[in-house]
Amino acid sequence: MSVDLGLSPDQESIAELFNGFFSNEAPPAVARAAEPLGFDRELWNKVIELGAPGMGCAVEIGGGGASLSDLVVVAETVGRSIAPIPLIDHLAALSVLTESDLVAGEAIAAVAVRPADANGIWSLVPAGAVADVVIGVDGDETIVVRSAPPMSGPRNHGSMPLADRSAREGTRTILGPASLFEVVLDRWKLLTAAALVGIAETAKELGVAYVKEREQFGVPVGSFQAVQHGLADLPVAIDGGRLLTHKAAWALDNVTDGLIDWANNEITDGSTLATMAFLFAADSAVMATDRSLHYHGGYGFAEEYDIQMYYRRARGWSLILGDSTSVGLSLADLLFGTVEG
Repeated sequence: MSVDLGLSPDQESIAELFNGFFSNEAPPAVARAAEPLGFDRELWNKVIELGAPGMGCAVEIGGGGASLSDLVVVAETVGRSIAPIPLIDHLAALSVLTESDLVAGEAIAAVAVRPADANGIWSLVPAGAVADVVIGVDGDETIVVRSAPPMSGPRNHGSMPLADRSAREGTRTILGPASLFEVVLDRWKLLTAAALVGIAETAKELGVAYVKEREQFGVPVGSFQAVQHGLADLPVAIDGGRLLTHKAAWALDNVTDGLIDWANNEITDGSTLATMAFLFAADSAVMATDRSLHYHGGYGFAEEYDIQMYYRRARGWSLILGDSTSVGLSLADLLFGTVEG
């Protein structure tokens, strides 16, 4: 029996639409111009016209009714273009938020991926510098806070609109217990993983294009076997990350009581798969951008070359949740259970 791992016709249409949109409206020059804050309001307004901010919400509240797998397709196009808009964070937050201005994109939502500290501060919130609404955990509760965005934050490797936000100042709404936030965080991991797949894909394309043009000893650099081998490794890693993100999306959308049978490689638990996808895609993006930048030689570090922006974002985006060791330990807890002591 054959298995079709390709996109559905609807998803192919979504990919074509958003790839075309970002190619036209968000070439690398747009991301470069948006640094260091990493936000382009004009581009966000254009995304609103597409209906993207609310496309994952129910049709009954003005959304597009898209599945998580559809949103994964969109998130990958965001990564391909490193578009300077917080669409990933917004789509993740709207897994539980339904206010009309958020669905329409008139207000921007962000996800505080770490609980608030003892002083009620969410540290380094992705999109925290530009978001009107932040959802996160404070104590044992999932809360939403509306407050004016600072429109500034610490400079960072990935040129992201990071900022600390207060969980206790502003219009504060309690949504439920802290466990409710797991739905939001799982979606954030999943969509960030898809964006990292997009980064890796473009990094590979940039590397291949460069080694075909750059000559050394009178021949293209790409004719050297060592370069060919380095680039030939990338499609497997990229396609593996893409497959894992879509499996996680399917599980989160369709499986209520998923399996975690690591001994038989039978895992259908959505939360576990989302964490796996995040880790795998992050590693793949880091590897793809590293090799592509390396094959660019010294030019790879020059600001006028696009690969350096992808290199920085691959590392910046993948570190938002924490270093790979801490995220890997959280995955181990999901797979094998927590260890006391």
